[in-house]
Amino acid sequence: MESVNVKKILDAYFEGTTSLEEEKRLQDYFNSEKVADDLVQYQPIFAGLKVAKEERSSKAFTLPESKPKTIKTWWYSAAAILVVAFGVGSFYFSQPHYSQEEKEALAAFEKSKNAMMLLSENLNRGAEQLTFVEQFTITKEKIFE
Repeated sequence: MESVNVKKILDAYFEGTTSLEEEKRLQDYFNSEKVADDLVQYQPIFAGLKVAKEERSSKAFTLPESKPKTIKTWWYSAAAILVVAFGVGSFYFSQPHYSQEEKEALAAFEKSKNAMMLLSENLNRGAEQLTFVEQFTITKEKIFE
């Protein structure tokens, strides 16, 4: 394999865009005796990868047995349904239920409240006009004195 081709594959290798076949060719090249002088610096990387690939552990691992989590999932589902049902029920029952007579009384109250607000706004405008009249009176008395 020529040096230029190896450099291209090596650049792609470090960018993570090589295929398994190209990585195998790089490993074969760097684990052989015919490595170019300008690429010798990469030889320990592939030698270390080869050693790590062949490394095996002698320790026996046992994973703890896990209990099925379907019971917990079932309880969470049931609790969520109860919370939602409680929320919907409390919202529904907190809404006031008025008879027809009470609804008519509330409508009349709203109308009278709106009429009172209109009257209050008009009185406030009139009170503002009175301040102008009062100021006019004070100024007129100063002039005629």
